[in-house]
Amino acid sequence: MRAFFKMVFASMVGLLFSFFFLILLIVMIASASGGKKEIEPKAHTIVHVELNSPVPDRESDNPFNGMGFGGLADDAPLGLYNVIDNLDKAAAHPNIDGIFLDISSPITGMATLEEIRNALIKFKKSGKFIYAYSEAFSQTGYYLASVADKIFLHPTGLAELKGLRSELLFFKGTLDKLGVEPQVFRHGKFKSAVEPFIQEKLSEANREQVRTFLFSMWDHMIKGIAQSRKLPESKLREIASQLLVTNAPAAVANKLVDELKYRDEVLEMLKTKTSAESIEKLEWLKLAELNDLEDKREKAKGDKIAIVYAEGDIIDGEGSEGQVGSVEFAEALRKARLDDKVKAVVLRINSPGGSALASETIWREVVLTKKVKPVIASMGNVAASGGYYIAAPADTIVASPNTITGSIGVFGLFFNAQKFTNNLGVTIDTVKTTPMADIMTSARGVTPRESEIIQAEVERIYDNFITRVSEGRGIPKDQVDSIAQGRVWTGVDAKRIGLIDVFGGLETAIEIAAKKAKLENYRLSVMPVREDPFQRVLKRLGGASEKAVLEKTLGPSYTYYQQMNRLMNMKSYQARMPYQIEVY
Repeated sequence: MRAFFKMVFASMVGLLFSFFFLILLIVMIASASGGKKEIEPKAHTIVHVELNSPVPDRESDNPFNGMGFGGLADDAPLGLYNVIDNLDKAAAHPNIDGIFLDISSPITGMATLEEIRNALIKFKKSGKFIYAYSEAFSQTGYYLASVADKIFLHPTGLAELKGLRSELLFFKGTLDKLGVEPQVFRHGKFKSAVEPFIQEKLSEANREQVRTFLFSMWDHMIKGIAQSRKLPESKLREIASQLLVTNAPAAVANKLVDELKYRDEVLEMLKTKTSAESIEKLEWLKLAELNDLEDKREKAKGDKIAIVYAEGDIIDGEGSEGQVGSVEFAEALRKARLDDKVKAVVLRINSPGGSALASETIWREVVLTKKVKPVIASMGNVAASGGYYIAAPADTIVASPNTITGSIGVFGLFFNAQKFTNNLGVTIDTVKTTPMADIMTSARGVTPRESEIIQAEVERIYDNFITRVSEGRGIPKDQVDSIAQGRVWTGVDAKRIGLIDVFGGLETAIEIAAKKAKLENYRLSVMPVREDPFQRVLKRLGGASEKAVLEKTLGPSYTYYQQMNRLMNMKSYQARMPYQIEVY
């Protein structure tokens, strides 16, 4: 009887919880569908910019963002275009006096950082102020802050300027101990995606390319800081090389910052700057709140420019959020092509590549679209390998000087786990109708004949890849081959060798698209159209987001888990970046 009552009680609790959640969901739907409410800033408002969340290319539309309910809510970072657009709106609004850039270490890629920095420089042209403050500026944080009219640092803080580094993790030793043998097929001496599985350190070719793009990024950063702070580049290089700035007074002495101030002292300065009665009566708006700012700019009308976002790994099939599925993405391009109101397409790419087959599928749709309307490629932090494959046919390719691109190469990676399973006491016996029915199985190594077949396919795909680039860029095929070989380039070097056309960000690409389509007044249409956010959330009710749990559990190591997981789950030949590049 006691067990019966326990079961009844548990059922009642479950029913009550379901009812409560249903009511909550209805309330949220009603709230989300209530329409956008425009806000009107009070006089002398300051925009508070923190950038303490990742900045994806495209803003999330998850209705649970910021609600923190049971793990269903993701963080709600602003998308890059929203950041830039909100800064433009702030510059145009008469009630906004300036920006308080309150940053330490922005969580974003180098190219995204560059676009935000350029947007802040554009904001300054309005005559409004930018004050920057931090208790400790990272190098990327300081690079962003260097555009400010005044830079303030906590009296015991630090502003870093020490040079860039890139750290790579290698798994060969672990695989050797497990008895797992990587079987590698590739074209391109720089196609080093597989190196972490077959080597214990960088190959000389890989070390050369990493060194090249690091120095390219570093040179660009030094030039930007020198220009903003009116300091000689040689002085900045000396500061970094000799590590002259290790404390706050040294940062002032070397003119990296203007003054040492506690936060309350900076707020007092802002009070004076805006004629506020007290610190408590300063008028603030967060950057995200500017989404709902009454837009004082002229409303766009008429024809459209479609921004088609390709953000994440390129995969076969539909894909999900954070992936570029060939089916979904090809459909988005097809809709943009067939829509008579869409006069031009901006292909925004932030992808390390992925499936060579999926890249070819998307390439075909880009080519068909280009035949009927301008297509401009805009590269974000990374548009490499398959990401470059789909950009190659565009009329114009726009990239940041710090964009990671190129990596024109192909590889296949398979794992022979026979020794590993045998060590566990597990054996596998196979029945097959033909000698190679189990080619690429993990139960055994490949035979010499199978190796020939697989390598021939890699060579065929590589030849197809460089042909696409040659046709798209108007560069002789042998010349493409000489700059390909899987080598990674920054935007600076990519422009020099003809892989991109123009330096700039998403706004630059949109301006070029409008000019080519002869549009003076236009609207922006964002694609692919996402699944209804509530349907997406309902699909996740069975458990918390796996990605969110893993990121929280693994912390910084999540990057390496993600890299391993991607490569272990590949199902086709890959046109993919060497690895996930992290620059510190």
